[in-house]
Amino acid sequence: MSTYLDDPRVVEFDVRTDEMLVNMGPQHPSTHGVLRLVLRTDGEIVSQTEPHLGYLHRCAEKIGENLTPRQWIPYTDRMDYLAAMNMNLGWSLCVEKLLGYQLPEKARHLRVIICEMGRIASHLVGMGAYGLDLGTFSPFLYAFREREKILDLFEEACGARLTYSYLTPGGVTADLPRGWIQKCEDFLTQFEPIIQEYHALLTTNSIFVKRTANIGILSPEMAIDYGCTGPVLRGSGIDYDLRRDGEERYTEMYDGYAFEVIVQKNGHYPKDHDYPAVPKEAVLGDCWHRFYVRMLEVVQSIDIVRQAFVKYSQSTGDWGTPIKLATKLPKGDAYLETEAPRGQMGFYIVSDGSTIPWRVRARSSCFCNLSVTHELCKGCLIADVPAIVGSLDIVMGEIDR
Repeated sequence: MSTYLDDPRVVEFDVRTDEMLVNMGPQHPSTHGVLRLVLRTDGEIVSQTEPHLGYLHRCAEKIGENLTPRQWIPYTDRMDYLAAMNMNLGWSLCVEKLLGYQLPEKARHLRVIICEMGRIASHLVGMGAYGLDLGTFSPFLYAFREREKILDLFEEACGARLTYSYLTPGGVTADLPRGWIQKCEDFLTQFEPIIQEYHALLTTNSIFVKRTANIGILSPEMAIDYGCTGPVLRGSGIDYDLRRDGEERYTEMYDGYAFEVIVQKNGHYPKDHDYPAVPKEAVLGDCWHRFYVRMLEVVQSIDIVRQAFVKYSQSTGDWGTPIKLATKLPKGDAYLETEAPRGQMGFYIVSDGSTIPWRVRARSSCFCNLSVTHELCKGCLIADVPAIVGSLDIVMGEIDR
């Protein structure tokens, strides 16, 4: 249970310590790369948390104003290097919206397969790294063992294991290799029963529950006020998922797919009867719920990928035609948001009629999710800060552009 300044059960305030400023990061293992947190503390209690950004200096948006849309795809890979395929998708759809390009049906289903596999791989890293933040190493190894198999599939499809540049404006760079669908199905069949291992290692682990349940509670109102999205928003009980609620150009990819948004309603998550129940210590909106939403989304993505296999095999047409580098963009602007593994990822493009965009901007889910850190950490113990920051599952490449 979290400890707060006015909680008389745990902390005796008759003896006060000096206030201190403590730097956590940018190289602390729990700060996910290059994030620096400045904590104002009174003993073990955190009274103020301020994130400091800007260590990557990538300037991706300005680079996007000097390259053609296809040339900028590798930079979207590096924004969220754990879900690079999903970043490719957002930018590709935005450019296609500006061009008025209609993607063939087969290419849409191919993109669903790739992006949902990317979501599984991303959530595996999020789950494993979160365990690492809280002091347990085994889940990290278990998660990477399965993620490597997904990367093998991606490598076979496009030749890369991390920065893929596979999904591109106009379609994908190549069709899936012969036999790829069967290999992916074999992986899913082998992977599905393994999910119970993760629940045994973390979800129901008493230490994990004590470190995450009733910690860093994000109320639904606060989540909306700060613009939180993705599992962070759904972990607070907000029923919102762009795959269902987004723009038509994006939601048409999921037309005909049966899936429920992973969010708690009446004390239950969709299809949670197959998985551990919510512990009595957990409070909607806490770190445990954000973690649990991601775990159930892995199961959901497996189901969506299997549906996509059938639709991809039955659909006609091809996998699209990547636009040429010298394609002139029509004058105007376009904005489109997609449901990336960490939440809403929006791209904005303004064209003056040349082959290179006049302006490029990105709306990052991690940036907004991180902005709520100071509210969640107010009054918590220093030891709870890694648990709270880790539950947001941030990737700094997406934040510092």
